[in-house]
Amino acid sequence: MCAVFGIIGEYNPQIARRALASLVHRGPDYCGVVEQEGLFFAHQRLSIIDLASHANQPMRHENILLSFNGEIYNHKALRQELACEYQFKTNSDTEVLLAAYKKWGVAFIHHLRGMFAIAILDGSTLYLFRDRLGKKPLFYHFDGKSFHFASEIKALKPFLKKISMNQEAFESYLSYLVPTPPYTFYEGIYKLAAGEYLIFSHAKIETSRYFDLLDTHPNTIIERDEAIIKLEALINEAISLRLDADVPMASLLSGGIDSATLNAYALRHNKNLQTYTLGYAEYAKYDERENAAYSAASLGIANKEVVIDQQSFIASLEPLLHTLDEPLNDPAAVPLYMLFEEIKRDGYRVVMSGEGSDELFLGYRQYFEYLDIEKAKVLMHKNWLKKYFRANFSMNREWEWYKRIFDESLLFRTSGEKFTDLQKNQLLRQNIKDNDSLRFLKSYRDRFVASDHKDESMWYSYIDLNIFQAEHFLTKLDRVSMAHSIESRTPFLDHNLACEVFRLAPHLRYEDGKTKSLLKEIASPLLDTKILTRKKKGFSNPYMEYLLASSYASLIKEVNQKTNLFNDEILNRYIETAQKGSFKQHVWGLFVLSYWIKHNLLS
Repeated sequence: MCAVFGIIGEYNPQIARRALASLVHRGPDYCGVVEQEGLFFAHQRLSIIDLASHANQPMRHENILLSFNGEIYNHKALRQELACEYQFKTNSDTEVLLAAYKKWGVAFIHHLRGMFAIAILDGSTLYLFRDRLGKKPLFYHFDGKSFHFASEIKALKPFLKKISMNQEAFESYLSYLVPTPPYTFYEGIYKLAAGEYLIFSHAKIETSRYFDLLDTHPNTIIERDEAIIKLEALINEAISLRLDADVPMASLLSGGIDSATLNAYALRHNKNLQTYTLGYAEYAKYDERENAAYSAASLGIANKEVVIDQQSFIASLEPLLHTLDEPLNDPAAVPLYMLFEEIKRDGYRVVMSGEGSDELFLGYRQYFEYLDIEKAKVLMHKNWLKKYFRANFSMNREWEWYKRIFDESLLFRTSGEKFTDLQKNQLLRQNIKDNDSLRFLKSYRDRFVASDHKDESMWYSYIDLNIFQAEHFLTKLDRVSMAHSIESRTPFLDHNLACEVFRLAPHLRYEDGKTKSLLKEIASPLLDTKILTRKKKGFSNPYMEYLLASSYASLIKEVNQKTNLFNDEILNRYIETAQKGSFKQHVWGLFVLSYWIKHNLLS
């Protein structure tokens, strides 16, 4: 786990090295640079596999340079396959990438199983690859003379002539918690989407998609027993592959099924991982310490409770917001940042986490609510309902859901949808048309409509894996873990496992009306019934209570006075309702946005 960074074209060596140094937290073990006229190609290394210096990067083979962030979990199998054609000098997965590229060219990407952001310079052509499900980030900037790329935005900011806000990022953030690809909040800096690669050659940029879950054929597996057998084998394999590390490893543990399943399978492979659980000193009702303690005792594993309070939460707020680089509307990022801080103190360098299970196995109750609401599409006489919902606006999300059905517009727009277009139209001092935000999902929806997948539940999983998971949860996990030089691994997001889920007859996931029905059956031989039947709690925390009790609470109004972005009356209404417990994440998102604006556009 590391940082990639590079410049193709003109550059100032001092500025380039300062920019690279801003990524040292991602790879504090070694800094490697290939520096020559028209080229600055670099790497910050966090040593996880093959700790020896001969595995340092950038790594060169003939006229090929490689800088790579991530882990290739099938590198040992690939090494055996490639050994007859390539003489290996290290035990690293990095050299396996070089050998694979040498043999297969750009098609080498299809042979990889893992998480990665890869930069390959082959002669004068640069290739950038982001992994299939978006676990590792990759950003780029081209000013017409020089092309810059990096693992984090902070390393590209020094090359901007001026800082201005990208309007598309701003609007998609309000809608979906995070800027949707290819946008970032910084005009001129862009990001690769999950499953994409970029070619830069002769001052031209070309991006393409090399992987799409929709390329799978649905209804390949129609029997539940067959689904259980195949999915269990893939989950077991995915976890087993991710237990390989040459450094100490730990795991997160909530009170839910995902983390308990990960640790149960780890035990099956003789890995008894130290686990960590968050708690809140003043608001124990939010945390899962009691449930996590029960899971740990049931499995026979050690669990450490990390308890935070208002003072430590507020103290960590600015460091966290600096780490994120741009607005991300997820208040859980603050306590997670503090949790990884404790894990680092204890000496762990790899952490297992359960991201992706909810999206693959329908773990959110609202998926089932959406499926029920979809049935209203077939109503014969609904014109009066259409007129009623158009004439009676409500801020509540349920009103919006039914309005969409009777308007015959797209109902589900990610689990992370926050401000609807009509809410944005009220809040912002600009005209936002209803359904305007669908443009940010258009390419995904177009691919879904053109695919063999017709069940809307598969759309729920598809768009959530690409936006809610890749750009939201995985962005959070990557930034807060790497801020503390820790690699996070997410076995449920193994692409082979995800593809198998997309081959299922869709009804197998929801026919009994139970969340995560398939996963619960798979895990039933390993987990206590109490864990399997426990109601989902989610990663809730007292962020609004902490924010309102701090001096930061006034920041939204302060910034709005200077920018005039928001309608004062509507803004005040949101803040007042948040104080009463409603629309809390809407207001948190406005706070994070206001912080970014103050420190980037007003300072």
